[in-house]
Amino acid sequence: MTDATPYAQAELLMRALPHMQRYDDATIVVKYGGHAMGDEQMARDFAKDMILLEQAGVNPVVVHGGGPQIGAMLNRLNIKSEFAAGLRVTDKATMDVVEMVLAGLINKQIVGFINNEGGRAIGLCGKDGNMVTAHKLTRTIVDDTTKQEQEIDLGFVGEPHRVDSRVLDALLGRELIPVLAPVCNGDDGQTYNV
Repeated sequence: MTDATPYAQAELLMRALPHMQRYDDATIVVKYGGHAMGDEQMARDFAKDMILLEQAGVNPVVVHGGGPQIGAMLNRLNIKSEFAAGLRVTDKATMDVVEMVLAGLINKQIVGFINNEGGRAIGLCGKDGNMVTAHKLTRTIVDDTTKQEQEIDLGFVGEPHRVDSRVLDALLGRELIPVLAPVCNGDDGQTYNV
């Protein structure tokens, strides 16, 4: 839209206004996957899109991933990745790296891009304010050879069990864009990647 003439921009906004009003003050969750984060210009464009949503009266909540970035950091640290049923098996050493990469490095990069483009973002994870509590996740697969079902222990991989939205409720509508890393506490006191 930035290459369009001012007249074309105004016309586009006039056509979009009824649709924008329909979502005024609505909260939307935007999943920002790790594969989409690889290009700096795309990261800037994503940040601008989140700011535009917020300026249009929508409350965006960004939930991000970071699988490729986790894999790269594990390689740098010479920690082998193991996968089962398409999910990373996460032991304690891997979970430490996952938390560092997701709740630290990536979360703060996204916050930085949004802030540098003129927005106001705040980085959080599921642990903050006990927003999201997780259960340990297991998967059942069928062994190709024996045709028997077997349960796979994925380690510190979880699935959301309970969500307490009070922290987000306190932020939404205040010109802040929450950016959430998928790192949560479990009922068992462990940390899980969800």
